[in-house]
Amino acid sequence: MTTTVVTNRAEIRPAAMSEQRAVLLTRLGIVASVLLVWEALARSGLLYRDVVPSLVRILREFAHLFVEPSFYANLAVTIGEVSVAIAIGGIAGIAVGIVLGRSRFLQRAYEPLLHYLGPTPKIIFFPIMIMWFGVGPGSKIAMGALSSFFPVAISVAAAMREIDAVLIRVGLSFRLNNAQMVRMIYLPAMRAPVINGIRIGLGVAIIGTLLAETKLANQGLGYAVIQTYATFNMPRMYALLLVVFLLAVGVNTVLGRYTQLRAGRRPSEG
Repeated sequence: MTTTVVTNRAEIRPAAMSEQRAVLLTRLGIVASVLLVWEALARSGLLYRDVVPSLVRILREFAHLFVEPSFYANLAVTIGEVSVAIAIGGIAGIAVGIVLGRSRFLQRAYEPLLHYLGPTPKIIFFPIMIMWFGVGPGSKIAMGALSSFFPVAISVAAAMREIDAVLIRVGLSFRLNNAQMVRMIYLPAMRAPVINGIRIGLGVAIIGTLLAETKLANQGLGYAVIQTYATFNMPRMYALLLVVFLLAVGVNTVLGRYTQLRAGRRPSEG
């Protein structure tokens, strides 16, 4: 039986690697196709040349960004605001999701509100954030935290209902208090949904923070983007957007790898 299991695993591994290679090649093909279409449109003359600048001009501006101190200052501001926002929104979302997931009454009473308010564009609340937190970083952090709260809370509330009842009974049999149940039972059991919720929350936190920076700010990547748009420096604007895109992809990749690694561990290794 052991020989059969080992043989089956040996057969599955090359198939899985082949599938991963095919997925990677497909992704690269899509990216290459988009870049080719972009460059062809830039060279076609169908649009004004600065509306769709060539990739060479965008990459040149992208390289210039990294020798300018102002870029690093704006980058630090945005990273700081997004980090605090996802911390606040994520912690609040996890707490609310656990509370709703534990109580059927609260779930029926309040969870629909999360689903109704979740898709609402959060930028409409920005004037309120300005009144509450001022025109400084506080209002941008509040926008990011509000944006990230909903996907995390919804994901955690759904994950709470999927926890094995045996695990909960084990915790209750050991007379764990609420804090111990959260730390030792709930969070380990729904590690993957929590991280996926944070991944989604991070994306919308970045969007909310950058939108807030474009509306009322004198620093940050959102401010830098709107300034380049105001001066119609399109290559630089696209270069800044590329930085934001790469940062979001990098963080999501790290979180995704962490989820896969934890999911691949045996229960005894958790």
